[in-house]
This record gives sequence, structure tokens and C-alpha cells, in this order.
Amino acid sequence: MAVNALCESNNPTPDPAEELTTLCKALADALRLEILRLLRVSSFGVLEISQILDIRQSALSHHLKILATAGLASTRREGNSIFYRRPLLTADDPHHGFKKSAFEAIDKVALNPALIRRLNVIQQERSEQSLQFFTRHADKFREKQGLVAEHSQYMSSLLDLLHSLDLNAQHSVMEVGPGQGELLAELAQRFDKVVALDNALEMLNLAKQTIAGEGLSNVDFIHGDTNKALELQEHCDLMLFDMVLHHLPSPHEAFQHAHSLLNDNGLLLIVELCRHDQDWVKESCGDIWLGFDRDEMNEWAERAGLQAAQTVFLGLRNGFQIQMCVFSKI
Repeated sequence: MAVNALCESNNPTPDPAEELTTLCKALADALRLEILRLLRVSSFGVLEISQILDIRQSALSHHLKILATAGLASTRREGNSIFYRRPLLTADDPHHGFKKSAFEAIDKVALNPALIRRLNVIQQERSEQSLQFFTRHADKFREKQGLVAEHSQYMSSLLDLLHSLDLNAQHSVMEVGPGQGELLAELAQRFDKVVALDNALEMLNLAKQTIAGEGLSNVDFIHGDTNKALELQEHCDLMLFDMVLHHLPSPHEAFQHAHSLLNDNGLLLIVELCRHDQDWVKESCGDIWLGFDRDEMNEWAERAGLQAAQTVFLGLRNGFQIQMCVFSKI
């Protein structure tokens, strides 16, 4: 009896009223509200947030700790850096409704123009980092990709998934970041209209060579990212990101842009690494992110107006795991 009483005293049940007080105190600060508005855009490291908000890192760390303690911000390690993001709100959180309402209210206030300019600089730096990697290593793309996952290791499973989507030749398809064009060639044989989109001209040229070598002529090549596709209004019925998301400066934008580019009842197919801790891929393979959690991608999809349809997981011999996720336009 005494031991049980001692255990109970050492592990008291959280007081909902105290937790709510902590939440309210965390929200009662203009800078912390600015941080939460920023974290809606993407995940950021402490140094990045410090640069965007133009605040000393030591002062910022204090505010980030308060937000994390209140459950309004969560952390994830990306190599040697800690990134902050908004937490995934789950139904079993007793303050789920309060946090959801708070985030919705916070997001109604726009970021100030100066902050947006500094934010764009950070995003551009991330984009340039990825682009420079592929520009330097275009001729060694297959070798670099093979360090993590070769196409041959998961292509048959991917083609089976494509077949299960019950699309016909008349449906239009867009592949973002087609690499050397192995999957692109398969798509061009299955569909009449295919678009290949890549912001690395060297990689786009490699994909062109693959398609030409297969004697195919139904692929339109566009030099640029999804913003370029939006500008050109290149709509499609199926949009694919094959091992691309971990190279993007703001991966959540892929879902937002997909919703805008997909026709009614269109599908988004993402082939991506599951969350991992092998940070050597940042330097060796040009990765910005160390994979993603399924719940994380489902949340991005829901915010963008897409609905999770099906997911296939495939483990690789080197310890990496691939997820193939289909989302439908609601």
C-alpha cells in the first residue's frame, strides 16, 4: 500500500487546468505567436528561425522551450540539427480542440513583409543547396541513388501499385524530378500524355536521352519546379514524386501544388523514404530531410485538400524503408 502510494505521488496525474494554464501562458506573447505562424510554413532549425525573425539565438531558444513544453511545438533531429515544427494534433490529446482553434486563429494573421523576405532567402538557400548537388553530380546520379535505393529494388512494386489505380491511357501524368527517366519511360508507355518536370537542367537532359533511346515521343519536358507548372497551368490526372520529397526545401508545398495541378478526382503518388537517422545521406546524396513519417505526410495532404487512399511499405536490405503513398483530390 505504502509503495503504491509513493509511486502515485512520484507520478501524479497531469492537472488539465494547469496544462491549459501553461498553454494560455505560452500563447500570451507576440513573438511566440509569430514563431507559430512561421512554423505553419515549414520546419525550421533554430538558426534559420533566428535569421528569419531577426532575433538572438539565445533569446529565441527560451521561447522555443516554452512552446515545446506547452505542446505547441515539436522537434525532430535532421543530422546534427534540431528542427522545430508544429505538432501533429491527435484525437487523444485532451487539448486537441483548443490547440486546433488556436492555430486557426493564429493563421488568420499574415506574416509581415520583412519576415516573408527573410523567409524566402532561407527557402532559396535550401533550394540552391539541392540544385547545386544535382548539377555537380548529374553524371553520377545512378551511383548516388544506389547508395540508398536503386530503382530495381522497388520498381516492380511501384508498377503494381500504378496498375491498381485503374487509370487508362487517356489520363495525363506528370512526374516531378524524373531522375534519369527510368520510371518516366514506363509512364510514357502506359499513358498518351506525360509531362516531366525538373529544375535541374542536367537531370532533365538525362531523362530526355532515356526517352529518346526508348523511341518515345509523347513526353513534354519542362525546366522548372511545380511553381513553373502552376504558371503554365499544366494540369494532370496523376502526379508523381519518386524519391524527390526529401530534396525539396518545403516538402509540404508538394501537396498544396498537387491539389492545384490535379484535375478533379486526380491522384498524387509519392514514393519516399520513411523517417531514418542516417545523416550521411545529406552530404553523399544531397538530401535535405531524413525521410518522413506517414502521419506527417497525411497531415500535409489533409491541409492541402487531399485524402490518403493507400500506402505500401517496402523494406530494403540496407536498413532503409520506402513508403509508396497515394492521395486523392477531395
